[in-house]
Amino acid sequence: MSETKSKFLEVYSVLKSELLNDPAFEFTDDSRQWVERMLDYNVPGGKLNRGLSVVDSYKLLQGRQLTDDEVFLACVLGLCIEWLQAYFLVLDDIMDNSHTRRGQPCWFRVPKVGMIAANDGVILRNQIPRILKNHFKGKPYYVDLLDLFNEVEFQTASGQMIDLITTIEGEKDLSKYSLPLHRRIVQYKTAYYSFHLPVACALLMAGENLDNHTSVKDILVQMGIYFQVQDDYLDCFGDPQVIGKIGTDIEDFKCSWLIVKALEICNEEQKKTLYGNYGKADPANVAKVKALYKDLDLQGVFLEYESKSYETLVSSIEAHPSKAVQAVLKSFLGKIYKRQK
Repeated sequence: MSETKSKFLEVYSVLKSELLNDPAFEFTDDSRQWVERMLDYNVPGGKLNRGLSVVDSYKLLQGRQLTDDEVFLACVLGLCIEWLQAYFLVLDDIMDNSHTRRGQPCWFRVPKVGMIAANDGVILRNQIPRILKNHFKGKPYYVDLLDLFNEVEFQTASGQMIDLITTIEGEKDLSKYSLPLHRRIVQYKTAYYSFHLPVACALLMAGENLDNHTSVKDILVQMGIYFQVQDDYLDCFGDPQVIGKIGTDIEDFKCSWLIVKALEICNEEQKKTLYGNYGKADPANVAKVKALYKDLDLQGVFLEYESKSYETLVSSIEAHPSKAVQAVLKSFLGKIYKRQK
């Protein structure tokens, strides 16, 4: 485990302990144990990329080794993003009726949890401002941090809404699916919280005004879209052992990049196959869609998209006037380019 990651997990323990002793609520032994188990199950279990990238980005922006205090605060902000992610995923899994997440059962599938998970999601969300208040109140950028987290949460929830209303049972209509719709869902549902938020946190810590960095936001949103296209691709073509979950985009009638591309390039006969089989839970229907994806060489189409996106992103990054900001953006891109999980 990297030094930053072990430090990050140490800070997680500190924050957890503060929350379990929050003076605003009188915990009983049962409630304290419940929250602790819920946190351990949902917050630190992922790759922690979003959170760790706050620390990396802040270090690159400062252009020097960070003090212990700076590392601690950057970890706290990174963990607030992991808390936000945990909140989204706990609720998202209920909405999607998912089975596994990060290689284990979804939280609401755990015996005795069930729909208590919905309230756990609300608790996770409400712990974020508690953490921010404990560690950033009095900092000149405190209000900007609160605004940032609130705005990004609103954008993400709105992206989730477009995603959900596009896949309403009984209104399944593939003709609605297009690249602009896919892009809109992804921009709001994924790109802002996974890409813009960690860098925006680092910029605020470095004393920057976010209004001066709209071009950075635009590049990060593009990167987020590229990341989600990879996710859509891996949902179908990735190895479940490697990605930690079994993809269900086809069964779930998701507006995935693969279906949008397939509809764009298929002939009338193939379109009938897609309309007849997409969004059905029967493995035979899913297999027909996957076979058609192979016939259309969507793997090849994806590889071409990947290299084009990479070139475009690199040239946008290199056009940025600040070398430190360039380094932050390149480090992000390096982490996701050609990923397998």
